[in-house]
Amino acid sequence: MTETETDIDIETLRERALRSLTTARARTTLLTDCVEEPDLTAQHSPLMSPLVWDLAHIGNQEELWLLRNVGGREAMRPEIDSLYDAFEHPRSERPSLPLLPPAEARRYAAEVRGRALDLLEGAAFGDSRLTEAGFAFGMIAQHEQQHDETMLITHQLRQGPPALTAPDPDPAPPFTGPAEVLVPGGPFTMGTSTEPWALDNERPAHRREVAPFWIDTTPTTNAQYLAFIEDGGYEQERWWTPEGWAHVREHGIHAPLFWRREDGRWLRRRFGITELVPPEEPVLHVSWYEADAYARWAGRRLPTEAEWEKAARHDPVANRSRRYPWGDADPTPVHANLGQRHLRPAPAGSYPEGESPLGVRQLIGDVWEWTSSDLLPYPGFSAFPYKEYSEVFFGPEYKVLRGGSFAVDQVACRGTFRNWDYPIRRQIFSGFRTARTAETA
Repeated sequence: MTETETDIDIETLRERALRSLTTARARTTLLTDCVEEPDLTAQHSPLMSPLVWDLAHIGNQEELWLLRNVGGREAMRPEIDSLYDAFEHPRSERPSLPLLPPAEARRYAAEVRGRALDLLEGAAFGDSRLTEAGFAFGMIAQHEQQHDETMLITHQLRQGPPALTAPDPDPAPPFTGPAEVLVPGGPFTMGTSTEPWALDNERPAHRREVAPFWIDTTPTTNAQYLAFIEDGGYEQERWWTPEGWAHVREHGIHAPLFWRREDGRWLRRRFGITELVPPEEPVLHVSWYEADAYARWAGRRLPTEAEWEKAARHDPVANRSRRYPWGDADPTPVHANLGQRHLRPAPAGSYPEGESPLGVRQLIGDVWEWTSSDLLPYPGFSAFPYKEYSEVFFGPEYKVLRGGSFAVDQVACRGTFRNWDYPIRRQIFSGFRTARTAETA
């Protein structure tokens, strides 16, 4: 499905919704069936929920939006609504709640899904804004995949032997292309008004003017980041914002999360495996403060959100914005590292078929990329279908990340998709690339 389609066959929509929901549930099952009950009910980090909370929350949101709002059904278990309201109970409190035990949570989520699929069979896809083009079904598939990514983060934080396996990305020859690409100045279309399953913060499409700038061809690698560490980057206040410097001093941060130096070598822990830090991979598990400090040390800066999106979507020949860097077609394995197909980023310079019209690579997948921008609404923003998805997060507290990671499914990843988090966050699958302003005559 492309942005230009306005008359989409109902059965095609139904099949897409079914495929998206089924793919998400298969992943949820994988993430919750690979460990024993104690690992499901434990809180592996105060930053994360117990896995069993995510499992029942997924079912509860599906019941709320598909069965009750779309289908007009009576609540199945209204007494648990408050337990799984993400805004009522912060993550640190969730282990103390009377949560559904794993077997009951699985039964509940499965029963909700069965009723939702029955509803999908007869859905009209157009009798309300919520159902237009199957939006509610797409929203729920995206929501489940977002929680699957959250559960994968929990697996990374979990101590103990590996519980997940996946093949490594295909080896890639060392990237020998240009280190940076010039993005011409001028207007482009940012955001979308036509992508059927786009969420409210991606809307509406609007004209954005961007001055010419240079952007890294690939994300910053472990080898590049290691040079910052070995040059004393964490010991020199001049590279850091005041808040960032205070944070790394207070918490004794000297390297990306999960890294440690041992016998003169840098090691990292990845899903229960300890391995040498691979120099060719994009750096992972760095905060916005760390990304910003590296960029300053390198004599560069983080791109703005608008710059990132122009580099990813703008086609200067056709003078239009694409859905993805490679075009309007949905992602395939030759375009990007998505969907937990691998449990690590691919080497920098991979996926030449996924590069943008200007030659920028890996803008989708591998690592979420920090930008310099705060999360703010686009001109003409309207909250839908509820304010708590985006509106309550607008402001300077949150920094925008773009592009997705290896942990993101394609249904929750587009050239317009916006993610955000606190600038201190490192447990997320975050990396970055840098930019610099082009000199003008």
